[in-house]
Amino acid sequence: MTTSVENETLTRVGPGTPMGALMRQYWVPAALSSELKADGDPLRLVLLGEKLVAFRDSNGRVGVFDHRCPHRCASLFFGRNEEGGIRCAYHGWKFDSEGNCLDMPNLPADQEFRSKVKAKAYRAAERNGVLYVYMGDTKTAPPLPVLEATLCASDDIAVSLIQRECNWLQALEGDIDTSHFSFLHTGKVTIDDVEPDHIERFQLTDRAPRYHVKSTDYGTMYCAYRPADPGYVYYRFAHFALPFWTMFPNGPLTDNIVAQAWVPMDDTHTMAVSFMWKRKTPVLGMTAEGTPVLPYLDRNTAMLPNTPDWYGRWRPAANQTNDYLIDREAQRNISFTGIPEVFQQDAAMTESMGEITDRTFEHLAPSDRLISATRRRLIEAARGLSDKGSAAPHLDNAAVAAGLRSGDVIAPEGQEWADAYADAMRRAAHPTMLEAAE
Repeated sequence: MTTSVENETLTRVGPGTPMGALMRQYWVPAALSSELKADGDPLRLVLLGEKLVAFRDSNGRVGVFDHRCPHRCASLFFGRNEEGGIRCAYHGWKFDSEGNCLDMPNLPADQEFRSKVKAKAYRAAERNGVLYVYMGDTKTAPPLPVLEATLCASDDIAVSLIQRECNWLQALEGDIDTSHFSFLHTGKVTIDDVEPDHIERFQLTDRAPRYHVKSTDYGTMYCAYRPADPGYVYYRFAHFALPFWTMFPNGPLTDNIVAQAWVPMDDTHTMAVSFMWKRKTPVLGMTAEGTPVLPYLDRNTAMLPNTPDWYGRWRPAANQTNDYLIDREAQRNISFTGIPEVFQQDAAMTESMGEITDRTFEHLAPSDRLISATRRRLIEAARGLSDKGSAAPHLDNAAVAAGLRSGDVIAPEGQEWADAYADAMRRAAHPTMLEAAE
Protein backbone atom coordinates (compact mmCIF):
# COMPACT_ATOMS: atom_id res chain seq x y z
CA MET A 1 0.00 0.00 0.00
CA THR A 2 1.16 3.54 -0.74
CA THR A 3 1.34 5.46 2.53
CA SER A 4 0.12 9.02 2.99
CA VAL A 5 3.73 10.22 3.32
CA GLU A 6 4.69 8.47 0.09
CA ASN A 7 1.61 9.93 -1.60
CA GLU A 8 2.73 13.44 -0.64
CA THR A 9 6.16 12.75 -2.13
CA LEU A 10 4.66 11.38 -5.35
CA THR A 11 2.07 14.06 -5.98
CA ARG A 12 3.47 17.44 -4.89
CA VAL A 13 5.50 19.16 -7.60
CA GLY A 14 5.86 22.80 -6.55
CA PRO A 15 9.13 24.56 -5.68
CA GLY A 16 10.90 22.96 -2.75
CA THR A 17 9.25 19.54 -3.03
CA PRO A 18 11.28 16.39 -3.75
CA MET A 19 9.23 15.45 -6.83
CA GLY A 20 9.26 19.04 -8.06
CA ALA A 21 13.04 19.14 -7.70
CA LEU A 22 13.36 15.90 -9.65
CA MET A 23 11.16 17.11 -12.50
CA ARG A 24 13.11 20.35 -12.73
CA GLN A 25 16.17 18.32 -13.76
CA TYR A 26 14.50 17.51 -17.09
CA TRP A 27 13.18 19.49 -20.04
CA VAL A 28 9.40 19.93 -19.84
CA PRO A 29 7.25 20.07 -23.00
CA ALA A 30 5.09 23.12 -22.39
CA ALA A 31 3.34 24.33 -25.56
CA LEU A 32 3.16 24.07 -29.31
CA SER A 33 5.56 26.40 -31.10
CA SER A 34 2.58 27.64 -33.08
CA GLU A 35 1.04 29.08 -29.88
CA LEU A 36 3.66 31.86 -29.90
CA LYS A 37 3.92 34.44 -32.69
CA ALA A 38 6.76 36.93 -33.12
CA ASP A 39 5.70 40.16 -31.34
CA GLY A 40 2.40 38.40 -30.63
CA ASP A 41 0.33 38.01 -27.49
CA PRO A 42 2.10 36.65 -24.39
CA LEU A 43 0.94 33.20 -23.31
CA ARG A 44 0.10 32.18 -19.77
CA LEU A 45 1.70 28.88 -18.71
CA VAL A 46 1.39 26.94 -15.47
CA LEU A 47 4.29 24.50 -15.01
CA LEU A 48 5.27 22.61 -11.85
CA GLY A 49 3.19 24.90 -9.68
CA GLU A 50 4.65 28.12 -11.09
CA LYS A 51 2.74 30.77 -13.03
CA LEU A 52 4.77 31.80 -16.06
CA VAL A 53 4.42 33.90 -19.17
CA ALA A 54 5.92 32.96 -22.54
CA PHE A 55 6.47 35.20 -25.57
CA ARG A 56 8.29 35.17 -28.91
CA ASP A 57 10.32 38.30 -29.61
CA SER A 58 10.79 40.16 -32.89
CA ASN A 59 13.64 37.83 -33.90
CA GLY A 60 11.78 34.62 -33.07
CA ARG A 61 13.49 33.97 -29.74
CA VAL A 62 11.26 32.60 -26.98
CA GLY A 63 11.28 33.94 -23.43
CA VAL A 64 9.69 32.11 -20.50
CA PHE A 65 9.47 34.14 -17.28
CA ASP A 66 7.87 34.17 -13.89
CA HIS A 67 4.83 36.21 -14.82
CA ARG A 68 5.58 38.84 -12.13
CA CYS A 69 7.57 41.85 -13.21
CA PRO A 70 10.60 42.10 -10.87
CA HIS A 71 9.78 45.78 -10.26
CA ARG A 72 6.39 45.72 -8.52
CA CYS A 73 5.10 42.22 -9.38
CA ALA A 74 2.46 43.28 -11.94
CA SER A 75 1.83 40.44 -14.39
CA LEU A 76 3.85 40.54 -17.60
CA PHE A 77 0.91 38.84 -19.30
CA PHE A 78 -0.42 42.36 -19.77
CA GLY A 79 2.92 43.52 -21.16
CA ARG A 80 3.72 44.84 -24.62
CA ASN A 81 5.66 42.34 -26.75
CA GLU A 82 7.58 44.75 -28.94
CA GLU A 83 10.93 45.44 -30.58
CA GLY A 84 12.93 42.52 -29.21
CA GLY A 85 11.48 42.28 -25.70
CA ILE A 86 8.49 42.43 -23.41
CA ARG A 87 7.65 45.73 -21.73
CA CYS A 88 5.66 45.82 -18.48
CA ALA A 89 2.50 47.86 -18.87
CA TYR A 90 2.77 49.29 -15.34
CA HIS A 91 5.97 51.36 -15.53
CA GLY A 92 7.46 50.40 -18.89
CA TRP A 93 10.38 48.29 -17.71
CA LYS A 94 11.49 46.10 -20.61
CA PHE A 95 13.18 42.67 -20.65
CA ASP A 96 14.74 40.58 -23.39
CA SER A 97 14.09 36.84 -23.89
CA GLU A 98 16.80 35.94 -21.33
CA GLY A 99 15.32 38.21 -18.66
CA ASN A 100 17.87 41.02 -18.95
CA CYS A 101 16.43 44.46 -18.22
CA LEU A 102 16.77 46.67 -21.30
CA ASP A 103 14.98 49.81 -20.20
CA MET A 104 13.66 51.63 -17.10
CA PRO A 105 11.90 54.57 -18.74
CA ASN A 106 10.17 55.80 -15.56
CA LEU A 107 13.55 56.68 -14.01
CA PRO A 108 15.93 59.54 -14.85
CA ALA A 109 19.02 58.29 -16.66
CA ASP A 110 21.26 58.93 -13.64
CA GLN A 111 18.99 56.80 -11.39
CA GLU A 112 18.33 53.70 -13.51
CA PHE A 113 19.96 50.41 -12.46
CA ARG A 114 18.92 47.98 -15.19
CA SER A 115 22.19 46.01 -15.02
CA LYS A 116 21.22 44.93 -11.47
CA VAL A 117 17.72 43.70 -12.29
CA LYS A 118 16.74 40.54 -14.14
CA ALA A 119 13.40 38.86 -14.66
CA LYS A 120 13.27 35.26 -13.41
CA ALA A 121 13.70 33.51 -16.75
CA TYR A 122 13.86 29.82 -17.65
CA ARG A 123 15.69 28.33 -20.59
CA ALA A 124 13.55 27.52 -23.61
CA ALA A 125 14.17 25.35 -26.66
CA GLU A 126 12.13 24.26 -29.64
CA ARG A 127 12.21 21.09 -31.69
CA ASN A 128 9.79 19.71 -34.25
CA GLY A 129 7.04 22.18 -33.37
CA VAL A 130 7.19 21.79 -29.59
CA LEU A 131 8.38 24.31 -27.00
CA TYR A 132 10.37 22.84 -24.10
CA VAL A 133 11.24 24.63 -20.85
CA TYR A 134 14.10 23.80 -18.48
CA MET A 135 13.30 24.89 -14.92
CA GLY A 136 16.39 23.47 -13.23
CA ASP A 137 19.25 25.47 -11.79
CA THR A 138 22.21 23.64 -13.31
CA LYS A 139 24.61 25.73 -15.36
CA THR A 140 24.32 23.37 -18.31
CA ALA A 141 20.91 21.99 -19.26
CA PRO A 142 20.66 18.30 -20.17
CA PRO A 143 19.81 17.15 -23.70
CA LEU A 144 16.23 17.47 -24.88
CA PRO A 145 14.11 14.30 -24.58
CA VAL A 146 15.15 11.66 -27.08
CA LEU A 147 12.23 9.27 -27.04
CA GLU A 148 11.71 8.10 -30.60
CA ALA A 149 8.42 9.88 -31.22
CA THR A 150 9.86 13.21 -30.08
CA LEU A 151 12.62 12.95 -32.68
CA CYS A 152 10.38 12.55 -35.71
CA ALA A 153 10.12 15.50 -38.06
CA SER A 154 7.01 17.58 -37.47
CA ASP A 155 5.56 16.50 -40.84
CA ASP A 156 5.66 12.86 -39.69
CA ILE A 157 4.31 13.22 -36.18
CA ALA A 158 0.99 14.40 -34.78
CA VAL A 159 1.44 16.40 -31.58
CA SER A 160 -1.57 17.21 -29.45
CA LEU A 161 -2.20 18.72 -26.02
CA ILE A 162 -5.13 18.07 -23.72
CA GLN A 163 -5.69 19.13 -20.13
CA ARG A 164 -6.67 16.78 -17.31
CA GLU A 165 -8.09 18.25 -14.10
CA CYS A 166 -6.36 16.04 -11.56
CA ASN A 167 -2.93 15.23 -10.22
CA TRP A 168 -0.34 14.21 -12.78
CA LEU A 169 0.36 10.75 -11.35
CA GLN A 170 -3.20 9.40 -11.37
CA ALA A 171 -3.50 10.68 -14.95
CA LEU A 172 -0.26 8.96 -15.95
CA GLU A 173 -1.15 5.70 -14.24
CA GLY A 174 -3.99 5.20 -16.69
CA ASP A 175 -1.39 4.76 -19.44
CA ILE A 176 0.44 1.98 -17.59
CA ASP A 177 -2.72 0.06 -16.62
CA THR A 178 -3.27 -2.19 -19.62
CA SER A 179 -6.15 -4.37 -18.40
CA HIS A 180 -8.60 -1.45 -18.20
CA PHE A 181 -8.71 -1.29 -22.02
CA SER A 182 -10.74 -4.50 -22.15
CA PHE A 183 -13.39 -2.97 -19.91
CA LEU A 184 -13.47 0.84 -19.91
CA HIS A 185 -12.95 1.16 -23.67
CA THR A 186 -14.06 -2.16 -25.16
CA GLY A 187 -16.19 -3.79 -22.47
CA LYS A 188 -19.13 -4.12 -24.89
CA VAL A 189 -17.00 -4.99 -27.92
CA THR A 190 -16.86 -8.69 -28.87
CA ILE A 191 -14.51 -10.61 -31.10
CA ASP A 192 -17.20 -10.63 -33.79
CA ASP A 193 -17.13 -6.81 -33.92
CA VAL A 194 -13.52 -6.47 -35.05
CA GLU A 195 -11.40 -7.41 -38.03
CA PRO A 196 -10.45 -11.11 -37.82
CA ASP A 197 -6.73 -10.37 -38.20
CA HIS A 198 -6.42 -7.26 -36.01
CA ILE A 199 -3.58 -7.79 -33.55
CA GLU A 200 -5.50 -6.25 -30.65
CA ARG A 201 -8.37 -8.76 -30.91
CA PHE A 202 -6.88 -11.02 -28.24
CA GLN A 203 -7.77 -8.43 -25.58
CA LEU A 204 -11.38 -9.42 -26.23
CA THR A 205 -10.87 -13.19 -26.00
CA ASP A 206 -8.96 -12.94 -22.69
CA ARG A 207 -9.65 -9.85 -20.58
CA ALA A 208 -7.44 -10.89 -17.64
CA PRO A 209 -3.77 -10.78 -18.69
CA ARG A 210 -0.76 -11.81 -16.66
CA TYR A 211 2.33 -9.61 -16.33
CA HIS A 212 6.07 -9.34 -16.37
CA VAL A 213 7.41 -6.12 -14.79
CA LYS A 214 10.90 -4.79 -14.24
CA SER A 215 12.65 -1.65 -13.06
CA THR A 216 15.02 -0.08 -15.59
CA ASP A 217 17.67 2.63 -15.79
CA TYR A 218 15.15 4.98 -17.37
CA GLY A 219 12.07 4.01 -15.32
CA THR A 220 9.98 0.84 -15.56
CA MET A 221 8.78 -1.62 -18.19
CA TYR A 222 5.97 -4.12 -18.36
CA CYS A 223 4.76 -6.89 -20.60
CA ALA A 224 1.17 -8.09 -20.35
CA TYR A 225 0.60 -11.49 -21.92
CA ARG A 226 -2.36 -13.63 -22.99
CA PRO A 227 -2.93 -16.67 -25.20
CA ALA A 228 -3.08 -15.92 -28.92
CA ASP A 229 -3.68 -18.49 -31.67
CA PRO A 230 -2.58 -22.05 -30.77
CA GLY A 231 1.17 -22.14 -30.15
CA TYR A 232 1.53 -18.36 -29.77
CA VAL A 233 1.37 -15.68 -27.08
CA TYR A 234 0.02 -12.14 -27.41
CA TYR A 235 2.28 -9.60 -25.69
CA ARG A 236 1.67 -5.90 -24.93
CA PHE A 237 4.87 -4.03 -24.11
CA ALA A 238 4.97 -0.57 -22.53
CA HIS A 239 7.36 1.76 -20.72
CA PHE A 240 7.45 4.53 -18.16
CA ALA A 241 10.40 6.89 -18.54
CA LEU A 242 11.30 9.40 -15.86
CA PRO A 243 10.06 11.84 -14.98
CA PHE A 244 6.57 11.72 -16.60
CA TRP A 245 6.74 9.95 -19.98
CA THR A 246 4.75 6.92 -21.07
CA MET A 247 4.97 4.78 -24.18
CA PHE A 248 1.76 2.79 -24.28
CA PRO A 249 0.72 -0.17 -26.47
CA ASN A 250 -1.44 1.20 -29.25
CA GLY A 251 -1.14 -1.34 -32.05
CA PRO A 252 1.74 -3.40 -33.47
CA LEU A 253 5.13 -2.66 -31.96
CA THR A 254 6.57 -2.63 -35.47
CA ASP A 255 5.25 0.88 -36.13
CA ASN A 256 3.74 2.09 -32.84
CA ILE A 257 5.89 5.20 -32.50
CA VAL A 258 4.22 7.09 -29.65
CA ALA A 259 5.13 8.95 -26.49
CA GLN A 260 3.05 10.88 -24.01
CA ALA A 261 4.22 13.35 -21.38
CA TRP A 262 1.96 13.90 -18.38
CA VAL A 263 3.24 17.35 -17.50
CA PRO A 264 2.20 18.63 -14.06
CA MET A 265 0.84 22.15 -14.37
CA ASP A 266 0.42 22.14 -10.61
CA ASP A 267 -0.68 19.57 -8.06
CA THR A 268 -4.24 19.37 -9.42
CA HIS A 269 -3.93 20.10 -13.16
CA THR A 270 -2.02 18.14 -15.80
CA MET A 271 -1.27 18.71 -19.47
CA ALA A 272 -0.94 15.58 -21.59
CA VAL A 273 1.43 16.19 -24.52
CA SER A 274 1.08 13.38 -27.05
CA PHE A 275 3.40 12.46 -29.93
CA MET A 276 2.13 9.93 -32.48
CA TRP A 277 3.59 8.82 -35.80
CA LYS A 278 1.09 9.57 -38.54
CA ARG A 279 1.80 6.39 -40.52
CA LYS A 280 1.29 3.89 -37.73
CA THR A 281 -1.20 1.02 -38.05
CA PRO A 282 -4.74 2.15 -37.16
CA VAL A 283 -5.76 1.21 -33.65
CA LEU A 284 -8.72 -1.02 -32.88
CA GLY A 285 -11.93 0.57 -34.10
CA MET A 286 -10.34 3.31 -36.24
CA THR A 287 -9.57 3.72 -39.94
CA ALA A 288 -6.27 5.00 -41.30
CA GLU A 289 -7.99 8.37 -41.79
CA GLY A 290 -8.85 8.56 -38.08
CA THR A 291 -12.56 7.80 -38.46
CA PRO A 292 -14.14 5.52 -35.83
CA VAL A 293 -15.65 2.33 -37.20
CA LEU A 294 -16.97 1.15 -33.84
CA PRO A 295 -19.18 3.28 -31.59
CA TYR A 296 -17.59 4.83 -28.53
CA LEU A 297 -14.02 4.11 -29.65
CA ASP A 298 -13.40 7.58 -31.08
CA ARG A 299 -9.81 8.71 -30.42
CA ASN A 300 -10.59 12.25 -31.56
CA THR A 301 -11.42 14.54 -28.64
CA ALA A 302 -13.67 17.55 -29.18
CA MET A 303 -12.09 20.63 -27.63
CA LEU A 304 -13.33 23.90 -26.21
CA PRO A 305 -11.85 27.12 -27.65
CA ASN A 306 -8.62 28.14 -25.94
CA THR A 307 -8.84 31.16 -23.66
CA PRO A 308 -6.05 33.23 -22.06
CA ASP A 309 -6.91 32.00 -18.54
CA TRP A 310 -4.26 30.18 -16.50
CA TYR A 311 -6.13 26.92 -17.12
CA GLY A 312 -7.79 27.93 -20.39
CA ARG A 313 -5.72 25.95 -22.90
CA TRP A 314 -6.58 22.60 -24.51
CA ARG A 315 -9.69 21.73 -22.52
CA PRO A 316 -11.99 18.92 -23.69
CA ALA A 317 -15.65 19.67 -24.36
CA ALA A 318 -16.73 16.54 -22.46
CA ASN A 319 -15.65 17.20 -18.88
CA GLN A 320 -16.62 17.13 -15.23
CA THR A 321 -19.15 19.94 -15.60
CA ASN A 322 -21.31 17.87 -17.98
CA ASP A 323 -20.49 14.36 -16.69
CA TYR A 324 -18.39 13.77 -19.82
CA LEU A 325 -21.57 13.72 -21.92
CA ILE A 326 -22.42 10.28 -20.59
CA ASP A 327 -25.36 8.60 -22.36
CA ARG A 328 -26.91 6.09 -19.96
CA GLU A 329 -29.05 4.50 -22.65
CA ALA A 330 -25.94 3.88 -24.72
CA GLN A 331 -24.24 2.49 -21.61
CA ARG A 332 -27.03 -0.03 -21.20
CA ASN A 333 -26.96 -1.15 -24.82
CA ILE A 334 -23.87 -0.37 -26.89
CA SER A 335 -21.09 1.06 -24.71
CA PHE A 336 -19.46 -0.03 -21.47
CA THR A 337 -19.30 3.58 -20.24
CA GLY A 338 -21.70 5.61 -22.37
CA ILE A 339 -18.93 8.23 -22.66
CA PRO A 340 -18.22 8.96 -26.32
CA GLU A 341 -14.44 9.50 -26.56
CA VAL A 342 -11.61 7.21 -25.46
CA PHE A 343 -9.47 9.93 -23.87
CA GLN A 344 -12.43 11.26 -21.93
CA GLN A 345 -13.40 7.77 -20.78
CA ASP A 346 -9.98 7.77 -19.11
CA ALA A 347 -10.51 11.32 -17.85
CA ALA A 348 -13.80 10.41 -16.20
CA MET A 349 -12.07 7.66 -14.23
CA THR A 350 -8.94 9.55 -13.17
CA GLU A 351 -10.68 12.84 -12.41
CA SER A 352 -13.42 11.06 -10.45
CA MET A 353 -10.71 9.91 -8.02
CA GLY A 354 -10.51 13.51 -6.79
CA GLU A 355 -7.95 16.20 -7.49
CA ILE A 356 -5.32 14.15 -5.63
CA THR A 357 -6.42 10.62 -4.91
CA ASP A 358 -5.96 9.20 -1.42
CA ARG A 359 -3.90 6.10 -2.21
CA THR A 360 -4.26 4.73 1.31
CA PHE A 361 -7.83 3.85 0.28
CA GLU A 362 -6.66 1.54 -2.53
CA HIS A 363 -6.51 -2.24 -2.64
CA LEU A 364 -3.98 -2.93 -5.36
CA ALA A 365 -4.09 -6.20 -7.29
CA PRO A 366 -1.58 -8.24 -9.33
CA SER A 367 -2.80 -6.31 -12.38
CA ASP A 368 -1.35 -3.16 -10.76
CA ARG A 369 2.22 -4.42 -10.57
CA LEU A 370 3.60 -1.80 -12.93
CA ILE A 371 1.82 0.96 -11.04
CA SER A 372 3.43 -0.20 -7.80
CA ALA A 373 6.85 -0.52 -9.44
CA THR A 374 6.57 2.93 -11.01
CA ARG A 375 5.66 4.57 -7.72
CA ARG A 376 8.67 2.94 -6.08
CA ARG A 377 10.92 4.08 -8.93
CA LEU A 378 9.68 7.67 -8.66
CA ILE A 379 10.09 7.79 -4.87
CA GLU A 380 13.55 6.29 -5.16
CA ALA A 381 14.62 8.91 -7.73
CA ALA A 382 13.06 11.87 -5.90
CA ARG A 383 14.44 10.93 -2.50
CA GLY A 384 17.80 10.02 -3.99
CA LEU A 385 18.10 13.54 -5.36
CA SER A 386 16.75 15.35 -2.29
CA ASP A 387 18.35 13.24 0.47
CA LYS A 388 21.58 12.02 -1.11
CA GLY A 389 22.23 14.36 -4.02
CA SER A 390 22.07 11.45 -6.46
CA ALA A 391 21.86 12.37 -10.14
CA ALA A 392 18.46 12.23 -11.80
CA PRO A 393 18.20 9.01 -13.85
CA HIS A 394 19.06 8.81 -17.57
CA LEU A 395 19.49 12.55 -18.17
CA ASP A 396 22.40 12.01 -20.53
CA ASN A 397 21.74 8.42 -21.60
CA ALA A 398 20.21 9.21 -24.99
CA ALA A 399 20.80 5.80 -26.54
CA VAL A 400 18.70 3.99 -23.94
CA ALA A 401 15.68 6.27 -24.22
CA ALA A 402 15.78 6.56 -28.02
CA GLY A 403 15.73 2.79 -28.39
CA LEU A 404 12.43 2.18 -26.61
CA ARG A 405 9.21 1.13 -28.31
CA SER A 406 5.81 0.05 -27.00
CA GLY A 407 3.20 -2.05 -28.72
CA ASP A 408 1.75 -5.47 -29.42
CA VAL A 409 3.70 -8.58 -30.44
CA ILE A 410 2.70 -12.15 -31.22
CA ALA A 411 5.50 -14.59 -30.42
CA PRO A 412 5.89 -18.37 -30.16
CA GLU A 413 5.06 -20.06 -26.88
CA GLY A 414 8.19 -20.81 -24.91
CA GLN A 415 10.14 -17.78 -26.09
CA GLU A 416 11.26 -15.57 -23.20
CA TRP A 417 9.36 -12.30 -23.12
CA ALA A 418 12.54 -10.22 -23.20
CA ASP A 419 13.66 -12.13 -26.31
CA ALA A 420 10.27 -11.56 -27.94
CA TYR A 421 10.68 -7.83 -27.32
CA ALA A 422 14.23 -7.79 -28.66
CA ASP A 423 13.21 -9.69 -31.80
CA ALA A 424 10.31 -7.33 -32.42
CA MET A 425 12.57 -4.31 -31.94
CA ARG A 426 15.01 -5.65 -34.52
CA ARG A 427 12.18 -5.96 -37.04
CA ALA A 428 10.80 -2.54 -36.11
CA ALA A 429 13.92 -0.38 -36.22
CA HIS A 430 13.74 2.95 -38.06
CA PRO A 431 17.41 3.96 -38.31
CA THR A 432 16.70 7.35 -39.89
CA MET A 433 14.66 8.34 -36.83
CA LEU A 434 17.18 7.08 -34.30
CA GLU A 435 20.17 8.82 -35.94
CA ALA A 436 19.07 12.11 -34.37
CA ALA A 437 19.83 10.72 -30.93
CA GLU A 438 23.36 9.59 -31.71
